Amino acid sequence: MKKIFLIVFLSGLACYTSWGQKVAVKSNLLYAVSTTLNLGVEFGLSSKWSFDLSGNYNPWKFGKYRLKHGLIQPEIRYWLCEKFNGHFWGLHGIYATYNVGGLFFNDNMKHNRYQGHLFGCGIVYGYHWVLNDHWNLETSLGIGYARLSDKKYPIATCGEIIKKQNHNYYGPTKLAVSIIYIIK
Repeated sequence: MKKIFLIVFLSGLACYTSWGQKVAVKSNLLYAVSTTLNLGVEFGLSSKWSFDLSGNYNPWKFGKYRLKHGLIQPEIRYWLCEKFNGHFWGLHGIYATYNVGGLFFNDNMKHNRYQGHLFGCGIVYGYHWVLNDHWNLETSLGIGYARLSDKKYPIATCGEIIKKQNHNYYGPTKLAVSIIYIIK
């Protein structure tokens, strides 16, 4: 019995070492368009599994417009064909701190600022195109849940707190068009 376990363990280790060698470094072009600095790293775990970790940071304030935030998203992915190629499904988590306001989405966001944090999770579908030996392109969309806890302020220097609130969000939790460099 011990010999069978050892053989199974060693074959699994051989599979991991032969399939788990790829590492990818990536940047989400959609975040870059919004002036958000971002970087992701993805590690192959086996022939069909990988782990993706991305971080985003936006320290900028443009007049009344503010999109300051820091965000981290870990994600486990299952590839339908082989990792770093084709369709994949994933589960992701999300945590962010934010200070946003003055945005054009609606009157509330246009005249107020929200400062707080959120956490949540969701499911992801994506597709990965191999461009050459090292460069790839990927799109992904995640939907899920986030719990937001923030304070609402008017758009003003040193404004008083209008209200403290917690609320639930259901909807898109990830949108990415990423350029990827594969390290072999």
